[in-house]
Amino acid sequence: TFSLWYIGMLQDYARYGADTDFVKSKIGGTRQILDYFKRYQQADGRLKNTPQWMFTDWVENQKEWRAGVGPMSANGTSAVLDFQLLWGYQVAADLETKLGNAAFAAQYQKEIAMLKNTIRAKYWDATKNLFADREEKDQFSQHTNSLAILTGLATAAETNQIANQLITNNQLAPASIYFKYYLHQALIKAGKGNDYLKWLDKWRENIQMGMTTWAETSNIDNTRSDCHAWGSSPNIEFYRTILGIDSDGIGFSKVNIQPHLGELTGIEGSMPHPKGSVSASYKLENGKWKIQINSPVSGSLVWKGKTVPLKVGVNQFSM
Repeated sequence: TFSLWYIGMLQDYARYGADTDFVKSKIGGTRQILDYFKRYQQADGRLKNTPQWMFTDWVENQKEWRAGVGPMSANGTSAVLDFQLLWGYQVAADLETKLGNAAFAAQYQKEIAMLKNTIRAKYWDATKNLFADREEKDQFSQHTNSLAILTGLATAAETNQIANQLITNNQLAPASIYFKYYLHQALIKAGKGNDYLKWLDKWRENIQMGMTTWAETSNIDNTRSDCHAWGSSPNIEFYRTILGIDSDGIGFSKVNIQPHLGELTGIEGSMPHPKGSVSASYKLENGKWKIQINSPVSGSLVWKGKTVPLKVGVNQFSM
C-alpha cells in the first residue's frame, strides 16, 4: 500500500515543483505499481487476498485492526484497501492526463468507474450513513470514511453527514497522528476547514511532553520513533489550509488561495514557490479584512464563496 501513496507523492511533486521532466521519467513506475495490484483485483474491481503488508495505519485497541492492517471481510476483501486503490487510480489518471499517456488515463478511468460502483454496492450502510470497513458492515473507521470523501465517492449530502460523524462518532476506529493528514483533508473538503486549529490535540500533547519533533503513533507510551516525518502535517496545513495557499496546476503554474482563518483576526506567512514565494496577509480592522497576496504567478482568491482573480505581483483587497 505504501506504493499507492507513492503515486500521490509523485503527483504532489508535479503540482508543487517545477521539474516535470523528472516526474515524466517516473510515470512508468506508477504503471508497474497498478499492474501489480491489478493481479489481485476481482471481476468487480475489488482487491482480494492481496499479499504482503497491506498497511493503512497504526490503530490501537480495535480488535479487527492487526499490525496496521484494517478489517478484512471473510472473503478477503477490504473497503479501506479498495478506497486506497481507487485513490491510486485517480491520481495516476491525473498524472497520465497531464504528463503521460492519454490511453493509460482512459483505462484508469474505467477502473475508477467500476470501483466506485462496487464500493458503494458492497460497503455503503444507509442506516448509519457511513461506509463500512468490510462487507459484513460491522466495522467502521475514520480511514474508510475519510477516503470516501477524498475520492469523491460520497455525494454532497453524504459528505456532510460523514464529516459530522468523523468529528463526533467515537465508535469509529480512530486515525493516528499519521492518518490525520487524510482525515483533516477530508474535513476541509467537507467545508469544515475553519475548525482546523481545533483538531491539533495530538500535536499539542507532543509539545506538552517536551517533544520538538513528532511521534510516530498517537499512543506516545508505545511509539517506536519520536522523530517521524509522517506526523508533521501541520507543517503543510498552516500554509495550505489556514493561509489557504495551494497549487492550482502542474508546476505550480497557478495559485489558488482559500484561507480558513477560524477565529483568527490576523495572520501572515509565505510558501515557497518554484519562482520565489507566495505570501498572504490577513488582518481584521474595523470590521473589514485587509488582505494582501503577493504571488509570482496568477491565480484566484476564494473568499466566503466569492472568487476573485489574482494578478502576478501584489494584490490588495478590503473585504
